[in-house]
Amino acid sequence: MMQLEKIIDEFTKESINILQDNLVGVYLHGSSVMGCFNPNKSDLDFIIVVKKPMSDDVKRAYMKMVVKYSALGPSKGIEMSVVLENVCKPFVYPTPFELHFSIGHLDWCEDNPDEYIKKMNGKDKDLAAHFTIINKRGKCLYGLPIKEVFGEVPNHDYMDSIWFDVKNAKKEITTYPMYLILNLARVLAYKEEGLVLSKKEGGQWALEKLPNEYHSLIQDALREYIENKQIVYDKALAKHYAKYMIKRIKLNRK
Repeated sequence: MMQLEKIIDEFTKESINILQDNLVGVYLHGSSVMGCFNPNKSDLDFIIVVKKPMSDDVKRAYMKMVVKYSALGPSKGIEMSVVLENVCKPFVYPTPFELHFSIGHLDWCEDNPDEYIKKMNGKDKDLAAHFTIINKRGKCLYGLPIKEVFGEVPNHDYMDSIWFDVKNAKKEITTYPMYLILNLARVLAYKEEGLVLSKKEGGQWALEKLPNEYHSLIQDALREYIENKQIVYDKALAKHYAKYMIKRIKLNRK
């Protein structure tokens, strides 16, 4: 893996070179700005803001660059979305995007790049959560300051975004235990205290706020996330936790 700071720096420089005058800014969010980046569990998260839609040729060149640096980065690679300036302020929800990439789309992007650049656009509820992180804790790598580009994300839009991520937790928690244990905690922390937390911070908050019966489960999730421990989760306890958390989140829906 290339040094993290070097990847971020070169990704930003290449974005400037490819997008030129159309580029408004490059912004970093996610675990790398929230103090809990783990090269074995985390991806590098970017939002790229442009003034006007990109041509297919520019999209093709940009995706080639993204795939290159994703391969040089952490195990989960790069996740990025390109959005138009006019959907950032005032904020539009669900948020339209011009282009997106994550490692889950790598095969499609490499096998059929022309189809990819034509079809990889639409609307993404997750962008409400990403914009909220940028506003609260993000980093401007190039371009206009965050407050000039990103409007406030309304509380109900942010909540809808993060709820969408965990609403099926009762069915899915034994498949994605670490992810959902910590994300359920993040959602509840926002609902009850208005806190915008990382996965690590969500787990730490949960250890202070939730009943003792769930502490071993939360500690296991934190060990897997922070220390890369191989964990065998208590499935019955995980299901009980998910049921409890979903009920408590629903009671506090705004």
